[in-house]
Amino acid sequence: MSAPASPSPATPAPAGSSIVDKSAAGVGARQYHIGIAPGEVGTVALLPGDPFRVPFVAEFLTDVKDIAHNREHRTMTGMYRGRLITATSTGMGCPSTAIAVEELARVGVTSFIRVGSTAALQPGIRPGDLLVSEGSLRNDGTTAAYVHPGYPAVPDPTITLELAARSRALLAAEPGADWAVHSGLNASDDAFYAETPEWIGQLNAMGILNVEMESSAMYVVARLRGLRAGMICACSSNLVDGASLYDEANSRLKDGWMRSIEAALETAVALEL
Repeated sequence: MSAPASPSPATPAPAGSSIVDKSAAGVGARQYHIGIAPGEVGTVALLPGDPFRVPFVAEFLTDVKDIAHNREHRTMTGMYRGRLITATSTGMGCPSTAIAVEELARVGVTSFIRVGSTAALQPGIRPGDLLVSEGSLRNDGTTAAYVHPGYPAVPDPTITLELAARSRALLAAEPGADWAVHSGLNASDDAFYAETPEWIGQLNAMGILNVEMESSAMYVVARLRGLRAGMICACSSNLVDGASLYDEANSRLKDGWMRSIEAALETAVALEL
C-alpha cells in the first residue's frame, strides 16, 4: 500500500478563488451525507453496516426516534438503561464508513461500536459466534488517504476489553449455548469478490481471525479525531471451513447480531460512553 500522492504544484489556484477546506465544512450544521444535525444524537453510536439492521438495535431501546435516512446511512435513537443510544448504518466498505464517523463526530458522537457481520478465517469458528476485534490489518484504500502506510488501525483498549467481558457474560448466562466468543486481529478488505483462495490462505497463515470491510477506517478516523472505537461482529461464514449462513434459512446469524448489539449496549452503559 503506497503513501498518499503529494499534490501537484504545477497549477496554482486562480486569483480570488476560494478552495474548500473539508475539515471545516459542515461543522455545526446538518450533515450532508447522514442527514443529522447537532443535538439530534447522543455521544455513543452503534454502527451496523446494513440500514435494515438499525431497527435491530432499536428493539433494545425505549423512546425510539427515527432521525434520518439518507443514502446508505439510516439513524435511529432511543434510551437504554438511562443512556441515549444512537444507531447509524455505515453502508459497505471503508469510504462510507469514514464519512459516517466523520459526520457523526461533527454532531456530537465521541464513541463508536461497530456491530456487523464478518467472515472467519480460522478453523472452528462457527456462524453465529461473536468476534471481538483487537486491531485491523489495513487492506483498504481509504485509510491510505489519511495516514502513513505503517499507521496502526487499533480500537480503544477499554472498549475492546469490555466488549469481550460482556460477550462472555452473555455466554455464561445461557446454559447449553452452542456459540462461542473469540478475540483477535481482523483484516479490512475493500473488494469482497477479490478475496482469492491465495489471499484467504495468507490471512489464515498470519493468524488473522476474521475479515470484514469497515473497521480499519473507523479505527483510523477515530484515532485521528481523538475519539474512541471498538468492534464486535457476528460470524456469517467461515472461509476456511466452508461454513456459511448465506445459504441457509435459519436464525443463527440474526441471533449473533442480537447478541453483539446487547454486548455493545451493555459496554456503552458500563463505560458511560
